Amino acid sequence: MVVVSADAIRQYERFSLYNSPYPAHDAGCAIDLYPGDDVAISPVAGTVRAVRTVGCPAQPYAVSEDHLILLDCGTYVARMLHVEPAVEAGDRVEVGDRLGTLIRSGFFGRWVDNHIHLGFRRPEQNHYRASGSLRIEPDVSVTGLGWDGTGTVVETGKTHVQLDAPIHADSGFGALADDDGVPIDGGLAHYSGGGVLQRAAGERLLLGTPIGTADRRNVTWADVAVYANDRRATGLSLFAAQRPFGAKLVFRAGHEFSVNDELTVRIEPTDEPVRLG
Repeated sequence: MVVVSADAIRQYERFSLYNSPYPAHDAGCAIDLYPGDDVAISPVAGTVRAVRTVGCPAQPYAVSEDHLILLDCGTYVARMLHVEPAVEAGDRVEVGDRLGTLIRSGFFGRWVDNHIHLGFRRPEQNHYRASGSLRIEPDVSVTGLGWDGTGTVVETGKTHVQLDAPIHADSGFGALADDDGVPIDGGLAHYSGGGVLQRAAGERLLLGTPIGTADRRNVTWADVAVYANDRRATGLSLFAAQRPFGAKLVFRAGHEFSVNDELTVRIEPTDEPVRLG
């Protein structure tokens, strides 16, 4: 396990351990860090070991090439993706230094905001394989935000809407909570697995519906469908964020909602779950 310091994480507006379809995030073995602008600042200190350009899936809204930055941190080697690098092998980087510019990668869904993907390997491991990173523990507390499923649309994109609720009124990070107040993370339930941002066990419920089963930090999602005003959504995009906050609904095939629309979200069991990965 690798602990990412609170000072490092607080540089970013949001983070998520599980909100991804890719195996690199299985069991919370990678963290996505969202700075809120396109400047990529480093979450770790070390010496650049290598920079490699890699291909990524072709998407009309994204670039065709991504970049892997390997940073030798001493005990571990950090792997960072989704940055057009302004560093090269041999450069020394401190926490908060500029790595380059965030790119809109073909690995992203249209609704995914630009971010740095961070994982860690031991020095003797293969640093180029997509999977094999160590489990990450973010050294920050996350407040669970209770929610009744209602809210007003404050932002829209072609495949997402952002609501104004639940509200995070305190400093630090908050995340949408299950019915027991446990903060949850991941793509509910359009990605195969999710997580909780504190230890929990057993069945988890949201808006009165069982959404999955937790084993410490990992959650196996149940087969559920998410609805907004009776319009089926692809799912809920879950993460931890510093103020402000609000639930994010994703719609892979698009939606008809506009800013200031009032939405009521419900979750129901289904025999036809959406699974994107």
